[in-house]
Amino acid sequence: MKKYLLASAGGASFLCLLTSSICVQAAPVNTITANKQESERKLSDNNFAIEISNNLESKSDNVKNVNETDIRINNGKYTDWKNVQNLLNSDKQITFTADKQKNNKKLTQKQRAENVNQANSNQTVVDETTTASGEIEQVTSVSQLSDVQPTDWAFQALQSLVERYGCIAGYPNGTYRGNRAMTRYEFAAGLNACLERVNELIATATGDLVRKQDLEALRRLQEEFSAELATLRGRVDNLEARTAQLEANQFSTTTKLQGEAIFAAIGATGGAPGRSDPNIILTNRVRLNLNTSFTGKDLLITGLQAYNFLGGLDGRGSVQESLGLASPLLSASTARTSFEPLFPGIDAKTLSARGANSVELYKLLYIFPVADKLTLFAGTSAEVSDAFPAILPFAGEGQESISRFGTLNPVLRVSGGTSGTGLASAAGFIFNLSDAIDLRALYGSVNANIPQNAPDILPSVSGTPLGSGIFGGSSVVAAQLTLKPSKSIDIGLNYANSYHEINILGTGLTSSDIFALSGANIGLGIPVKLNSFGGTVNFRFSDQLALSGYGAAIFVDDSSGRVNASSTFTSWMVGLHLKDLIKKGNTAGILFGQPLYRTDADGDANLAGAGVQRATPYHLEAYYKFKVNDNVSITPGAFVLFNPEGDSRNDTTTVGVLRTTFTF
Repeated sequence: MKKYLLASAGGASFLCLLTSSICVQAAPVNTITANKQESERKLSDNNFAIEISNNLESKSDNVKNVNETDIRINNGKYTDWKNVQNLLNSDKQITFTADKQKNNKKLTQKQRAENVNQANSNQTVVDETTTASGEIEQVTSVSQLSDVQPTDWAFQALQSLVERYGCIAGYPNGTYRGNRAMTRYEFAAGLNACLERVNELIATATGDLVRKQDLEALRRLQEEFSAELATLRGRVDNLEARTAQLEANQFSTTTKLQGEAIFAAIGATGGAPGRSDPNIILTNRVRLNLNTSFTGKDLLITGLQAYNFLGGLDGRGSVQESLGLASPLLSASTARTSFEPLFPGIDAKTLSARGANSVELYKLLYIFPVADKLTLFAGTSAEVSDAFPAILPFAGEGQESISRFGTLNPVLRVSGGTSGTGLASAAGFIFNLSDAIDLRALYGSVNANIPQNAPDILPSVSGTPLGSGIFGGSSVVAAQLTLKPSKSIDIGLNYANSYHEINILGTGLTSSDIFALSGANIGLGIPVKLNSFGGTVNFRFSDQLALSGYGAAIFVDDSSGRVNASSTFTSWMVGLHLKDLIKKGNTAGILFGQPLYRTDADGDANLAGAGVQRATPYHLEAYYKFKVNDNVSITPGAFVLFNPEGDSRNDTTTVGVLRTTFTF
């Protein structure tokens, strides 16, 4: 059960209500002062709405969400009543009467009578609406606050003061949003607001002063509620001391820490002929993001991660290599999970090994607006998915689809666009043409920090196989046009033009990712150029049900001139996504589609290697994410591969995943 109290410019004592057990919610309000001169002083920065727990006597020390603005009311100063006492004791005639604000709301006699009758019958009005801007309006009559009992002298006295000096703010519906009468502590808080308002008028007035009758009423009220007023002020002292301690020990004024930890058990069965099923393995991936803003509109993302997936240059130690479904190098496969990096256990830039759970910088990206509709970004560890909306509701490596196939359109993954390790240096822009049209583009270079290629370790394959320099190595130019023709439809159109120093796609989605051009005379050292086209659609039937899908085509051509070869890869997917299934926050997905598959080859290129019995591969997946609480989710799921890697000789393969994700 909660009540709301509203403080005016000098309302420090409202925060006195905040003991260890009290929740705080502060919001600026529009100040309406007693006269035009006072309104020009712009006291709105010192007006706040305070949400107060019913249990005012709790001794708990938990105080949450204390902001700087919460403790700056009246600069932490209390009302000095020396001026008031001097005036009361003087013989000077006191004749000042404050002008009422012209735009104060005025109640008819009928409306006031209705409010009084309502309060007398203990009826409570609860209305959760505020103004269009979310701000709180000033009221000029206690009788407007329908949950204040008007039956005793204290109410009548405070009503007179409020109407004369405009010293209490209320919600537009005229209630404190409670379901009971005002408590003595709450009444004392309102009284303190009037005390400070009158004191302010005394300090600033140059002509008339406050009426002596009003000062007498205030003194009587102060005596009646002296214990409550003392308690309020003591609580503010405690809150200010604790807030000062928090500020002194805070991590940073500009940076927030976000984290995600994934623990997953992975098991699989099937695979290539003659292979035994791998053992069930336990994997992890932990990420820490430092999100820094220097202006309030920009964002610097610094991300650290560690994982224990294995693979290395030959893929050894990975589930897909154990199944016999991985590429001969780097373990690319259709059997890969969503949260597994593109090149596990190895730095693809230099082919150096990475140990399990070694910490690495996987994200370093700065995003900053330069105009109302234009935002730029640049970084040395970035991914295409950082800039391009995913569209698919299955996106989310730790929360949604459990497979690499289901989370993103393959065009976003070309050239290591979603490596999971921030493989590329990139720069680009985000241009919001309108609420319904969004255009984004980037240029990415993989080995921008390497000045020259290392010596060759294989024919035409250097020790830095992805090249060197910003413009001299493997690179990608990518763009996405996002359309929202209606509230229920999102469409993403993608194009990417890539150059690769070696013969790979760089998606990690299929074993054909390595040797993208397959042929007897086409080696790994043949550079290739890719033109990739994709489209993604998400149609929401309701807030709980969406139908989504994508289609992609990647055209690969020789870029060396030493061979005449080209190939085409295609992929598609369709799926149903369900939200709030069984319980609010739970989600589920059912996906079906064709993984990336070589459908055409020309010139010296072949459709498949020797001995392969070509067959169209298919992927069927189902998962259910159970939300334990706001920070923990558990996702059991499985996906089945038919004709894995496009080879009918391979057994139907099932990969099961039990994923637990912690976010903080």
